[in-house]
Amino acid sequence: MKKSLLAIILMLTACAHPVVEGGRVAHVAEPPAPRPNYAAGSLWQSSSVGMTEDFKARRLGDTLTILISEVASASKEATTGTSRKSSHSAGIPNLLGLETSTTGIKNWMDLSRLISAANESKFDGNGSTSRKDNLSATITARVVDILANGNLVIEGRRNVRVNSEDQVIVLKGMVRQRDISPDNTVNSGMIADARIVYSGNGVISDRQNPGWLANMIDTVWPF
Repeated sequence: MKKSLLAIILMLTACAHPVVEGGRVAHVAEPPAPRPNYAAGSLWQSSSVGMTEDFKARRLGDTLTILISEVASASKEATTGTSRKSSHSAGIPNLLGLETSTTGIKNWMDLSRLISAANESKFDGNGSTSRKDNLSATITARVVDILANGNLVIEGRRNVRVNSEDQVIVLKGMVRQRDISPDNTVNSGMIADARIVYSGNGVISDRQNPGWLANMIDTVWPF
């Protein structure tokens, strides 16, 4: 009984702390640099940087700076209105003389107004939604893979801790080498299959979410 109670307490305690999204960033093992060999009598080595080569990322393990500038805005508005009205009436003013008072039918039945019905329905509906997001940041990512067409798969993570509060940025995606500027930077809008996660972990972030007991009650509450 004590073990079961301890396990439940540990599970609830774990639920009280938010998990930073985005996952861990893969670290690529860089190939070892070739050892210099001056046996041929030349100062030029395979590890030397070309005189005309720039500093743009192009190899596994190279880094490039991502300028995150994401602005998203969307709005939608809809209005609907419907109306319907109908009426029906039917009668037999003359029916083989039965409508006269001598038959007695006229005293308790008006043949000219046998059926009278009316129907009316109306519906008005309107709704609107609006959303706007803005994120600006700078993060340096690492080349973790090179595709057959030369595109670079990049991953990067930045963790800033201020007063026991962690602010984490995780970025993953694919970049074309031609989109990398000469100063080895690329705008986030040029990243294909981009996944940008900006999250926090700490006291302030905890206060932005309801407690674990409130979450549990909301989950199981049927009403």
